[in-house]
Amino acid sequence: MTKLNVLAGVGHKSATLNQEGISVNILHEDVCLPAVVVKRNELENNIAWMQHYSNVANVSLSPHGKTTMTPAIFKRQIAQGAWGLSVGTAYQAKVAVESGVQNIIIANQVVGKTNIRLLAELVQLNQANIYCCVDSVMHAKQLAAIFSSLDLTINVLIELGVNGGRCGCRSEEEAITLANELTKLPSLMIAGIEFYEGVIHSDDAQQDIEEIQQFLQRVLTTSQKLDNLGVFARYSGELLITGAGSVWYDLVSKKMAEFHLSKPIRFVIRPGCYITHDHGIYDEAQNALKVRDSMACQLDGDLMPAMEIVALIQSVPERGRAIVNFGKRDVAFDAGLPQPLMQYREGKPVYFQTNSAKTVGLMDQHAILSFDENCDFQVGDILVFGTSHPCITFDKWKVIYLVDDKYDVIEEMPTFF
Repeated sequence: MTKLNVLAGVGHKSATLNQEGISVNILHEDVCLPAVVVKRNELENNIAWMQHYSNVANVSLSPHGKTTMTPAIFKRQIAQGAWGLSVGTAYQAKVAVESGVQNIIIANQVVGKTNIRLLAELVQLNQANIYCCVDSVMHAKQLAAIFSSLDLTINVLIELGVNGGRCGCRSEEEAITLANELTKLPSLMIAGIEFYEGVIHSDDAQQDIEEIQQFLQRVLTTSQKLDNLGVFARYSGELLITGAGSVWYDLVSKKMAEFHLSKPIRFVIRPGCYITHDHGIYDEAQNALKVRDSMACQLDGDLMPAMEIVALIQSVPERGRAIVNFGKRDVAFDAGLPQPLMQYREGKPVYFQTNSAKTVGLMDQHAILSFDENCDFQVGDILVFGTSHPCITFDKWKVIYLVDDKYDVIEEMPTFF
């Protein structure tokens, strides 16, 4: 097989031309723009806030690493007390292992011979406790075939799901059937239960809450039923009960307090997008959470948007219309378009009313802004944008810049998507 000839000298799309050791400032255009930045103070605030919430809620935190795939951020999360890291694929688990993470939940099914072999290699290294999900007998047998051939054992979590959702056993009966088959496969060790309530969503938030509560009750009763049947008997460690994303972690944490099984339990929540929060859907979700969760309101502070995209006005072709030099190749657009927050000219702030300009369109390399008479936009001006849904911005960049409040670059943080 011919391997790719990597163009080592090309660098990345927001690279600096400055020599190493020279200070770099985003607003002085010391890097190629557009660029994505993460603000240090806000990042550290978010890490501390969610860790504090988890501690008070008596749950362990295993942030979803797929959001950032940035080892520099993983290490900060672990250093502040996160129990482990959640990922979505065997490759992502490899990045977590290489980052020194000790506990890794693959909140997904690992399928395919090469993916399973990669998972087996990671288990064989014995550098981390790794868990992966199963939701069918066929998948369990595929896992077992490779792990047994290598005389290895993998910890598996039985995934529970909902009709019309994603993966997971749809009923208690399915989960029991799967568990009984798993007990016949020595290379697979049933270590707990996994679920994801975030697939339940509609335009009616109250209906979503009711359906999520019903699902969480099914997770509880199914877990107790499986425990009564003795399917966890072979496992000598503490059982994992794990769920929750960045929207409903309060509901999940509260329900976990009702679980009582015959073995010690570690309750693990897996939010990911909290790490940089956003100016869109997760800001709305957090505001709604604080209305219904008094405990979150009692904690100091709150989550803060930490990610921004910094770009240049490249054309003002007509009155009231400006074109900015970033687009779908650079930023998330699945949950609302990025919107301008601040304006700079020659490194200095320009008075800017956020409601006087709006992103109305996004193409591959262009953002289209509509603006009123309150704006003074010139070609070459810098605009700073807030985004929605950070996962789909992170994965478009090989390097994220960690900056201070003056937009001085503190650290270049490589991503590994």
